[in-house]
Amino acid sequence: MSDTMNLPNLNDAKKRTKETIETIYLANEENNNLYQGKKYFLRTYGCQMNVHDSEEIKYILENLGYTETDELESSDIVVLNTCAIRENAHDKVFGYLGRCKHLKNIKKDLIVCIGGCMAQEEVVVNEIRTKHPYVDIIFGTHNIYELASMIKEHQNSQNIKVYSEEGKIIENVKYKRDSKINAWVNIMYGCDKFCTYCIVPYTRGRQRSRASKSIIEEVEKLVKEGYQEVTLLGQNVNAYGKDLENEVSFAKLLEMVSDTKIPRVRFVTSHPWDFTDEMIDIIAKRDNIMPYIHLPLQSGSSRILKLMGRRYTKEEYLTLFDKMKEKIPNVAISTDIIVGFPGETENDFKETLEVVNHCKYDGAYTFIFSPRVGTPAAKMEDNTPLKEKEQRLHELNQLVNKYSLENNEKLLNKVVPVLIQGISEKDNTKLCGYTDTMKLVNVEGTKDLIGKIVNVKITEAKSFSLDGIAI
Repeated sequence: MSDTMNLPNLNDAKKRTKETIETIYLANEENNNLYQGKKYFLRTYGCQMNVHDSEEIKYILENLGYTETDELESSDIVVLNTCAIRENAHDKVFGYLGRCKHLKNIKKDLIVCIGGCMAQEEVVVNEIRTKHPYVDIIFGTHNIYELASMIKEHQNSQNIKVYSEEGKIIENVKYKRDSKINAWVNIMYGCDKFCTYCIVPYTRGRQRSRASKSIIEEVEKLVKEGYQEVTLLGQNVNAYGKDLENEVSFAKLLEMVSDTKIPRVRFVTSHPWDFTDEMIDIIAKRDNIMPYIHLPLQSGSSRILKLMGRRYTKEEYLTLFDKMKEKIPNVAISTDIIVGFPGETENDFKETLEVVNHCKYDGAYTFIFSPRVGTPAAKMEDNTPLKEKEQRLHELNQLVNKYSLENNEKLLNKVVPVLIQGISEKDNTKLCGYTDTMKLVNVEGTKDLIGKIVNVKITEAKSFSLDGIAI
């Protein structure tokens, strides 16, 4: 075992202080072809933040001379960028590690790395140390930039560097972006909400905002490079700036990003608690801020929302929802819903269905409650049988899909703006892209439309996508 081990600690991860967050400016690393001719395989699990983190990981690996392969068996280094939000994400990673172990038995020099939110969990790292000694490198969400040095230092023992801390702001981060059309831009990191079911405040650290000046410089650079869309990223973007003195609000930041004249601005994720009237007004006023909002509900029962630590009631959520629908023309709203939270009764669940019937969401991510070690909800008494939870999820999904289809059908024979992003995965004779309201469209059109916002006539509507013709 390595002597330079730094292991995660749940109690340290919970701590929040008033200390000033440090900003680190990374030095420009020269291209180092130390591993030229070698290949990397990167697998990403989880949220958009992880997808963006993987763009940083790609840059680091390619800067060392590695080239990407989409075949695990061809790789010389494997990086799993993991998610901790639900148990099935854990299971998938440990299942995949079995394949890595098998490959390492054949390729003795294979380097196996684990990063992301699972790496920040004390129980996970303890399990990897005891049961998966073939994993070579474990790095966390706070120190992706150390991956290059960890690879260079790698010998035959496990190298674990995971910091359970409030975190820093890292600037001058380089990315190998997945797209030349739409880009992720981090505006803040971490979360201080501590919803009782959620592991994120422990794995991502304290809520901390980047300086608006740095964000605008990044967006302006993307505009110059020809990007058509940016998505502002944070665990709770609405809380942007609240941790900094003399910093703008998220509403003002949205206005500043809009002023760069980037054709499309999006943001994820929002917490209903922090969503202000000022934000709604700016989204409504600005044509390049897309009329699409992801507004997690989690439960329609005020009693369950209180147990979840969500800080709003069913009535407050509906008031906010109705205000958005009234003030933002053509707005599409999606949500997240958990069924089977500890103590959820049939009546609580019926209240969730009532909210869905009221809101008629454009889409929803729905899940059965998954206890995360170290969170308060994991210790709550949970007497509802899994079969009953599965029935509730099925009933909820049927309702969600019904409204999703109804909303999509409203677009039939209408002409909508679509940012064409590439070739359709379903049909390689078609293109695909997203409407301003974030609906996936498979489009009949020529390849020269890729990267452009074009008018598309919708010819067919399904629950999860649309078909159309470029006009």
